[in-house]
Amino acid sequence: MDTSPTRQQPDPAALAATVAGLQARARTELAELVAFKSVADEAQFPKSECEAAARWVADALTAEGFQDVATLDTPDGTQSVYGYLPGPAGAPTVLLYAHYDVQPPLDEAAWISPPFELTERDGRWYGRGAADCKGGLIMHLTALRALKEHGGVPVNVKVIVEGSEEQGTGGLERYAEAHPELLTADTIVIGDAGNFRLGLPTVTATLRGMTLVQVQVDTLEGNLHSGMFGGAAPDALAALIRVLDSLRAEDGSTTVAGLEAQGTWQGLQYPEADFRQDAKVLDGVGLIGDGTVADRLWARPAVTVLGIDCPPVVGATPSVHASARALISLRVPPGMDAATATKLLRAHLEQTTPWNARVTTEQVGQGQPFQANTDSPAYASMAEAMRVAYPGEEMQTAGMGGSIPLCNTLATLYPDAEILLIGLSEPEAQIHAVNESVSPEELERLSLAEAVFLTKYAESKA
Repeated sequence: MDTSPTRQQPDPAALAATVAGLQARARTELAELVAFKSVADEAQFPKSECEAAARWVADALTAEGFQDVATLDTPDGTQSVYGYLPGPAGAPTVLLYAHYDVQPPLDEAAWISPPFELTERDGRWYGRGAADCKGGLIMHLTALRALKEHGGVPVNVKVIVEGSEEQGTGGLERYAEAHPELLTADTIVIGDAGNFRLGLPTVTATLRGMTLVQVQVDTLEGNLHSGMFGGAAPDALAALIRVLDSLRAEDGSTTVAGLEAQGTWQGLQYPEADFRQDAKVLDGVGLIGDGTVADRLWARPAVTVLGIDCPPVVGATPSVHASARALISLRVPPGMDAATATKLLRAHLEQTTPWNARVTTEQVGQGQPFQANTDSPAYASMAEAMRVAYPGEEMQTAGMGGSIPLCNTLATLYPDAEILLIGLSEPEAQIHAVNESVSPEELERLSLAEAVFLTKYAESKA
């Protein structure tokens, strides 16, 4: 590998042609990755699926010449994969992040094609994790392979591929805190975000944090016959429904007592008509909340009831319920402390439970919000790279309502590091929903953008 202090940047057209030539391999490897049912929840899928996915990632890094490749046993019982690819002497170090764990497929019958079988349809590749975030790893590998064909990778590269991002259990964060030297870098590229619109190059500047709270309501020693006792016996399910309803105002805005909910977003706006189309809102159904769509998504807290433990309609008996339980997600915007929000949410749930019913709350996950410094040199390099990958388009800066708790951990551990968020999760990808997909054109363009970014960033640091 060339270790001279200056290197000639590869011709963008030649680099683009190389990236295009690597797309068949990218599809093959993405299909292999998607086939692993790597949901980091042993209650739904065996742990062996995640372990097999981790081995695949480790083997891929080893095959690309990475050194110190290791499968890290993180404190939450999952595995993350690390590798180091040395670059020229004196070059900066760039950390590339992705995750191989995925959301559950939800209703498999609602998938047009099998969720764990990459399927091409209507110009997109469908499969769970295709965009979020197994495709992000393939993007990183493709960019590095293209650079190798044009004189070598001009920076030192560290890769970390997480195995528990979707569960929010914090294993990699705690591992990084215990081994702070492992992921130190000058710039960090998080490949787990996405363009605001298909074909519109975007970096994500803010992420909402998240807290997960489980609430249980108990009223009786056991279920009772609704004919004999209904009307006087306190129904735990009815009590829980009242508690959950108290989390929203009449217009659907989040209303947790003591939690500020009037933030505004000053950047790129999200037209309501576009949002309705992206979210597939049914005709005639109104959106919830007030303010702009961008305010609601990126600058304000948002509560969601993720699940309720209660009998399904099929097989239900005429009973007054003794117990009921729900899992609640609260997303919190930058500027708001997730730990404080958790305390307020738990207090709200306990104080609004009716009829003196017994209520218990438990925090089961938490991550702080994140805000990047978009004035850093790495952003300038990425803007140049995006112009190459998306001719005629300028890079946009947007927020994202989702959470990547690792970002805050990395920002705390490495305060001088520049952190950029890009990725394949544009609206048509439908991440976390049925029929998740990735655009192969976006995969190609963003792989090229990352390759160009690494060359321009190395030049800026020379």
